Amino acid sequence: MKTFTLDVDYECDFALFGLVSSTRDYTLAWTLNRALRLRLVRQPELLLNLLSRGRLVFTHYLHATEALTFRLLRNRSVDPSNLKKPFLAPDIKEYDYLLAVSNGTGALADEALLERLAALDAVQYVCQFDPNTLKYKENLIL
Repeated sequence: MKTFTLDVDYECDFALFGLVSSTRDYTLAWTLNRALRLRLVRQPELLLNLLSRGRLVFTHYLHATEALTFRLLRNRSVDPSNLKKPFLAPDIKEYDYLLAVSNGTGALADEALLERLAALDAVQYVCQFDPNTLKYKENLIL
């Protein structure tokens, strides 16, 4: 019997920022709301079921308008897990939060946003990534 393998390659069309922050997710969302004039609202938790290995649960905040979308995701699972790497993006496990921005322009364009995020007291470090180069980029497609 022949077996076929489905090979799917996703293209990510958003800017991805990794944030190092010791604050709680709701505090960081509130800080981003005030600093960037957003309305990040908590969404139902993002679940990743890894068949026999268990499940991972991540907090998720969303700000969506017709022209702009911001997603704030916690990178580490909030539920205890027996996995070695309980991360949404294990490639960049050093970062506590991930911020995905679609269609950012003006003051929310990539370089300007990077500077504004770095200036926040709640953020110790921020870095921009190309999501297409990440090994586990399919975890970020919502």
